[in-house]
Amino acid sequence: MVNGSPHEKGCTYTALTEVAKTLNEEGIDTEIFWIGKKPLTGCTACKSCTKTGRCAFNDRANDFLDIAKGADGFIFGSPVHYASATGAITSFMDCVFYSDLLGGRQSFYLKPAATVISARRAGTTTTFDQLNKYFTLSEMPVISSRYWNMVHGAKPEDVKKDLEGLQIMRVLARNMAWFLKCKEAGMKAGVPLPVKEERMSTNFIRE
Repeated sequence: MVNGSPHEKGCTYTALTEVAKTLNEEGIDTEIFWIGKKPLTGCTACKSCTKTGRCAFNDRANDFLDIAKGADGFIFGSPVHYASATGAITSFMDCVFYSDLLGGRQSFYLKPAATVISARRAGTTTTFDQLNKYFTLSEMPVISSRYWNMVHGAKPEDVKKDLEGLQIMRVLARNMAWFLKCKEAGMKAGVPLPVKEERMSTNFIRE
């Protein structure tokens, strides 16, 4: 689980810990990775990652890439800044997913993912939509809850009073746990992975 907030133990962390608690109850181990407060450089499309498998800017994105391969699923959390995800987690995810793709790591292929959003009031659905796009571009099954995965509050104490939001986090965790267990059972039963086609990249310009 990735905490994309500049506050290590703020509202986003509070939501993620509710998810983690329920996952642990379901027998799933969890770890919260905080992206920190230090500046993160956005992807410059230098493509050095094609040779190294790492981002040219050695920051928390590379720290995360070093451990992502060993995870079975992911939850990315972000507060809302101006009706979108924070600039920090956007830069982080741009570098992580681009470096992983071009570097051939396949840290995210067919691994379930979800987004958790925290806000004082609004901007949650646009942020939710923004972050989920990383998953659908990476062939990751998107795990849902019974509502959009969001909590509301200006401080952690507020989030703890958002009873519906906390319930959404718990339902999300149980759905994630169920999917992980089903995937494990399928692999043990010999269900093959999908046939992979060579990537085809085109644009809308034709000679």
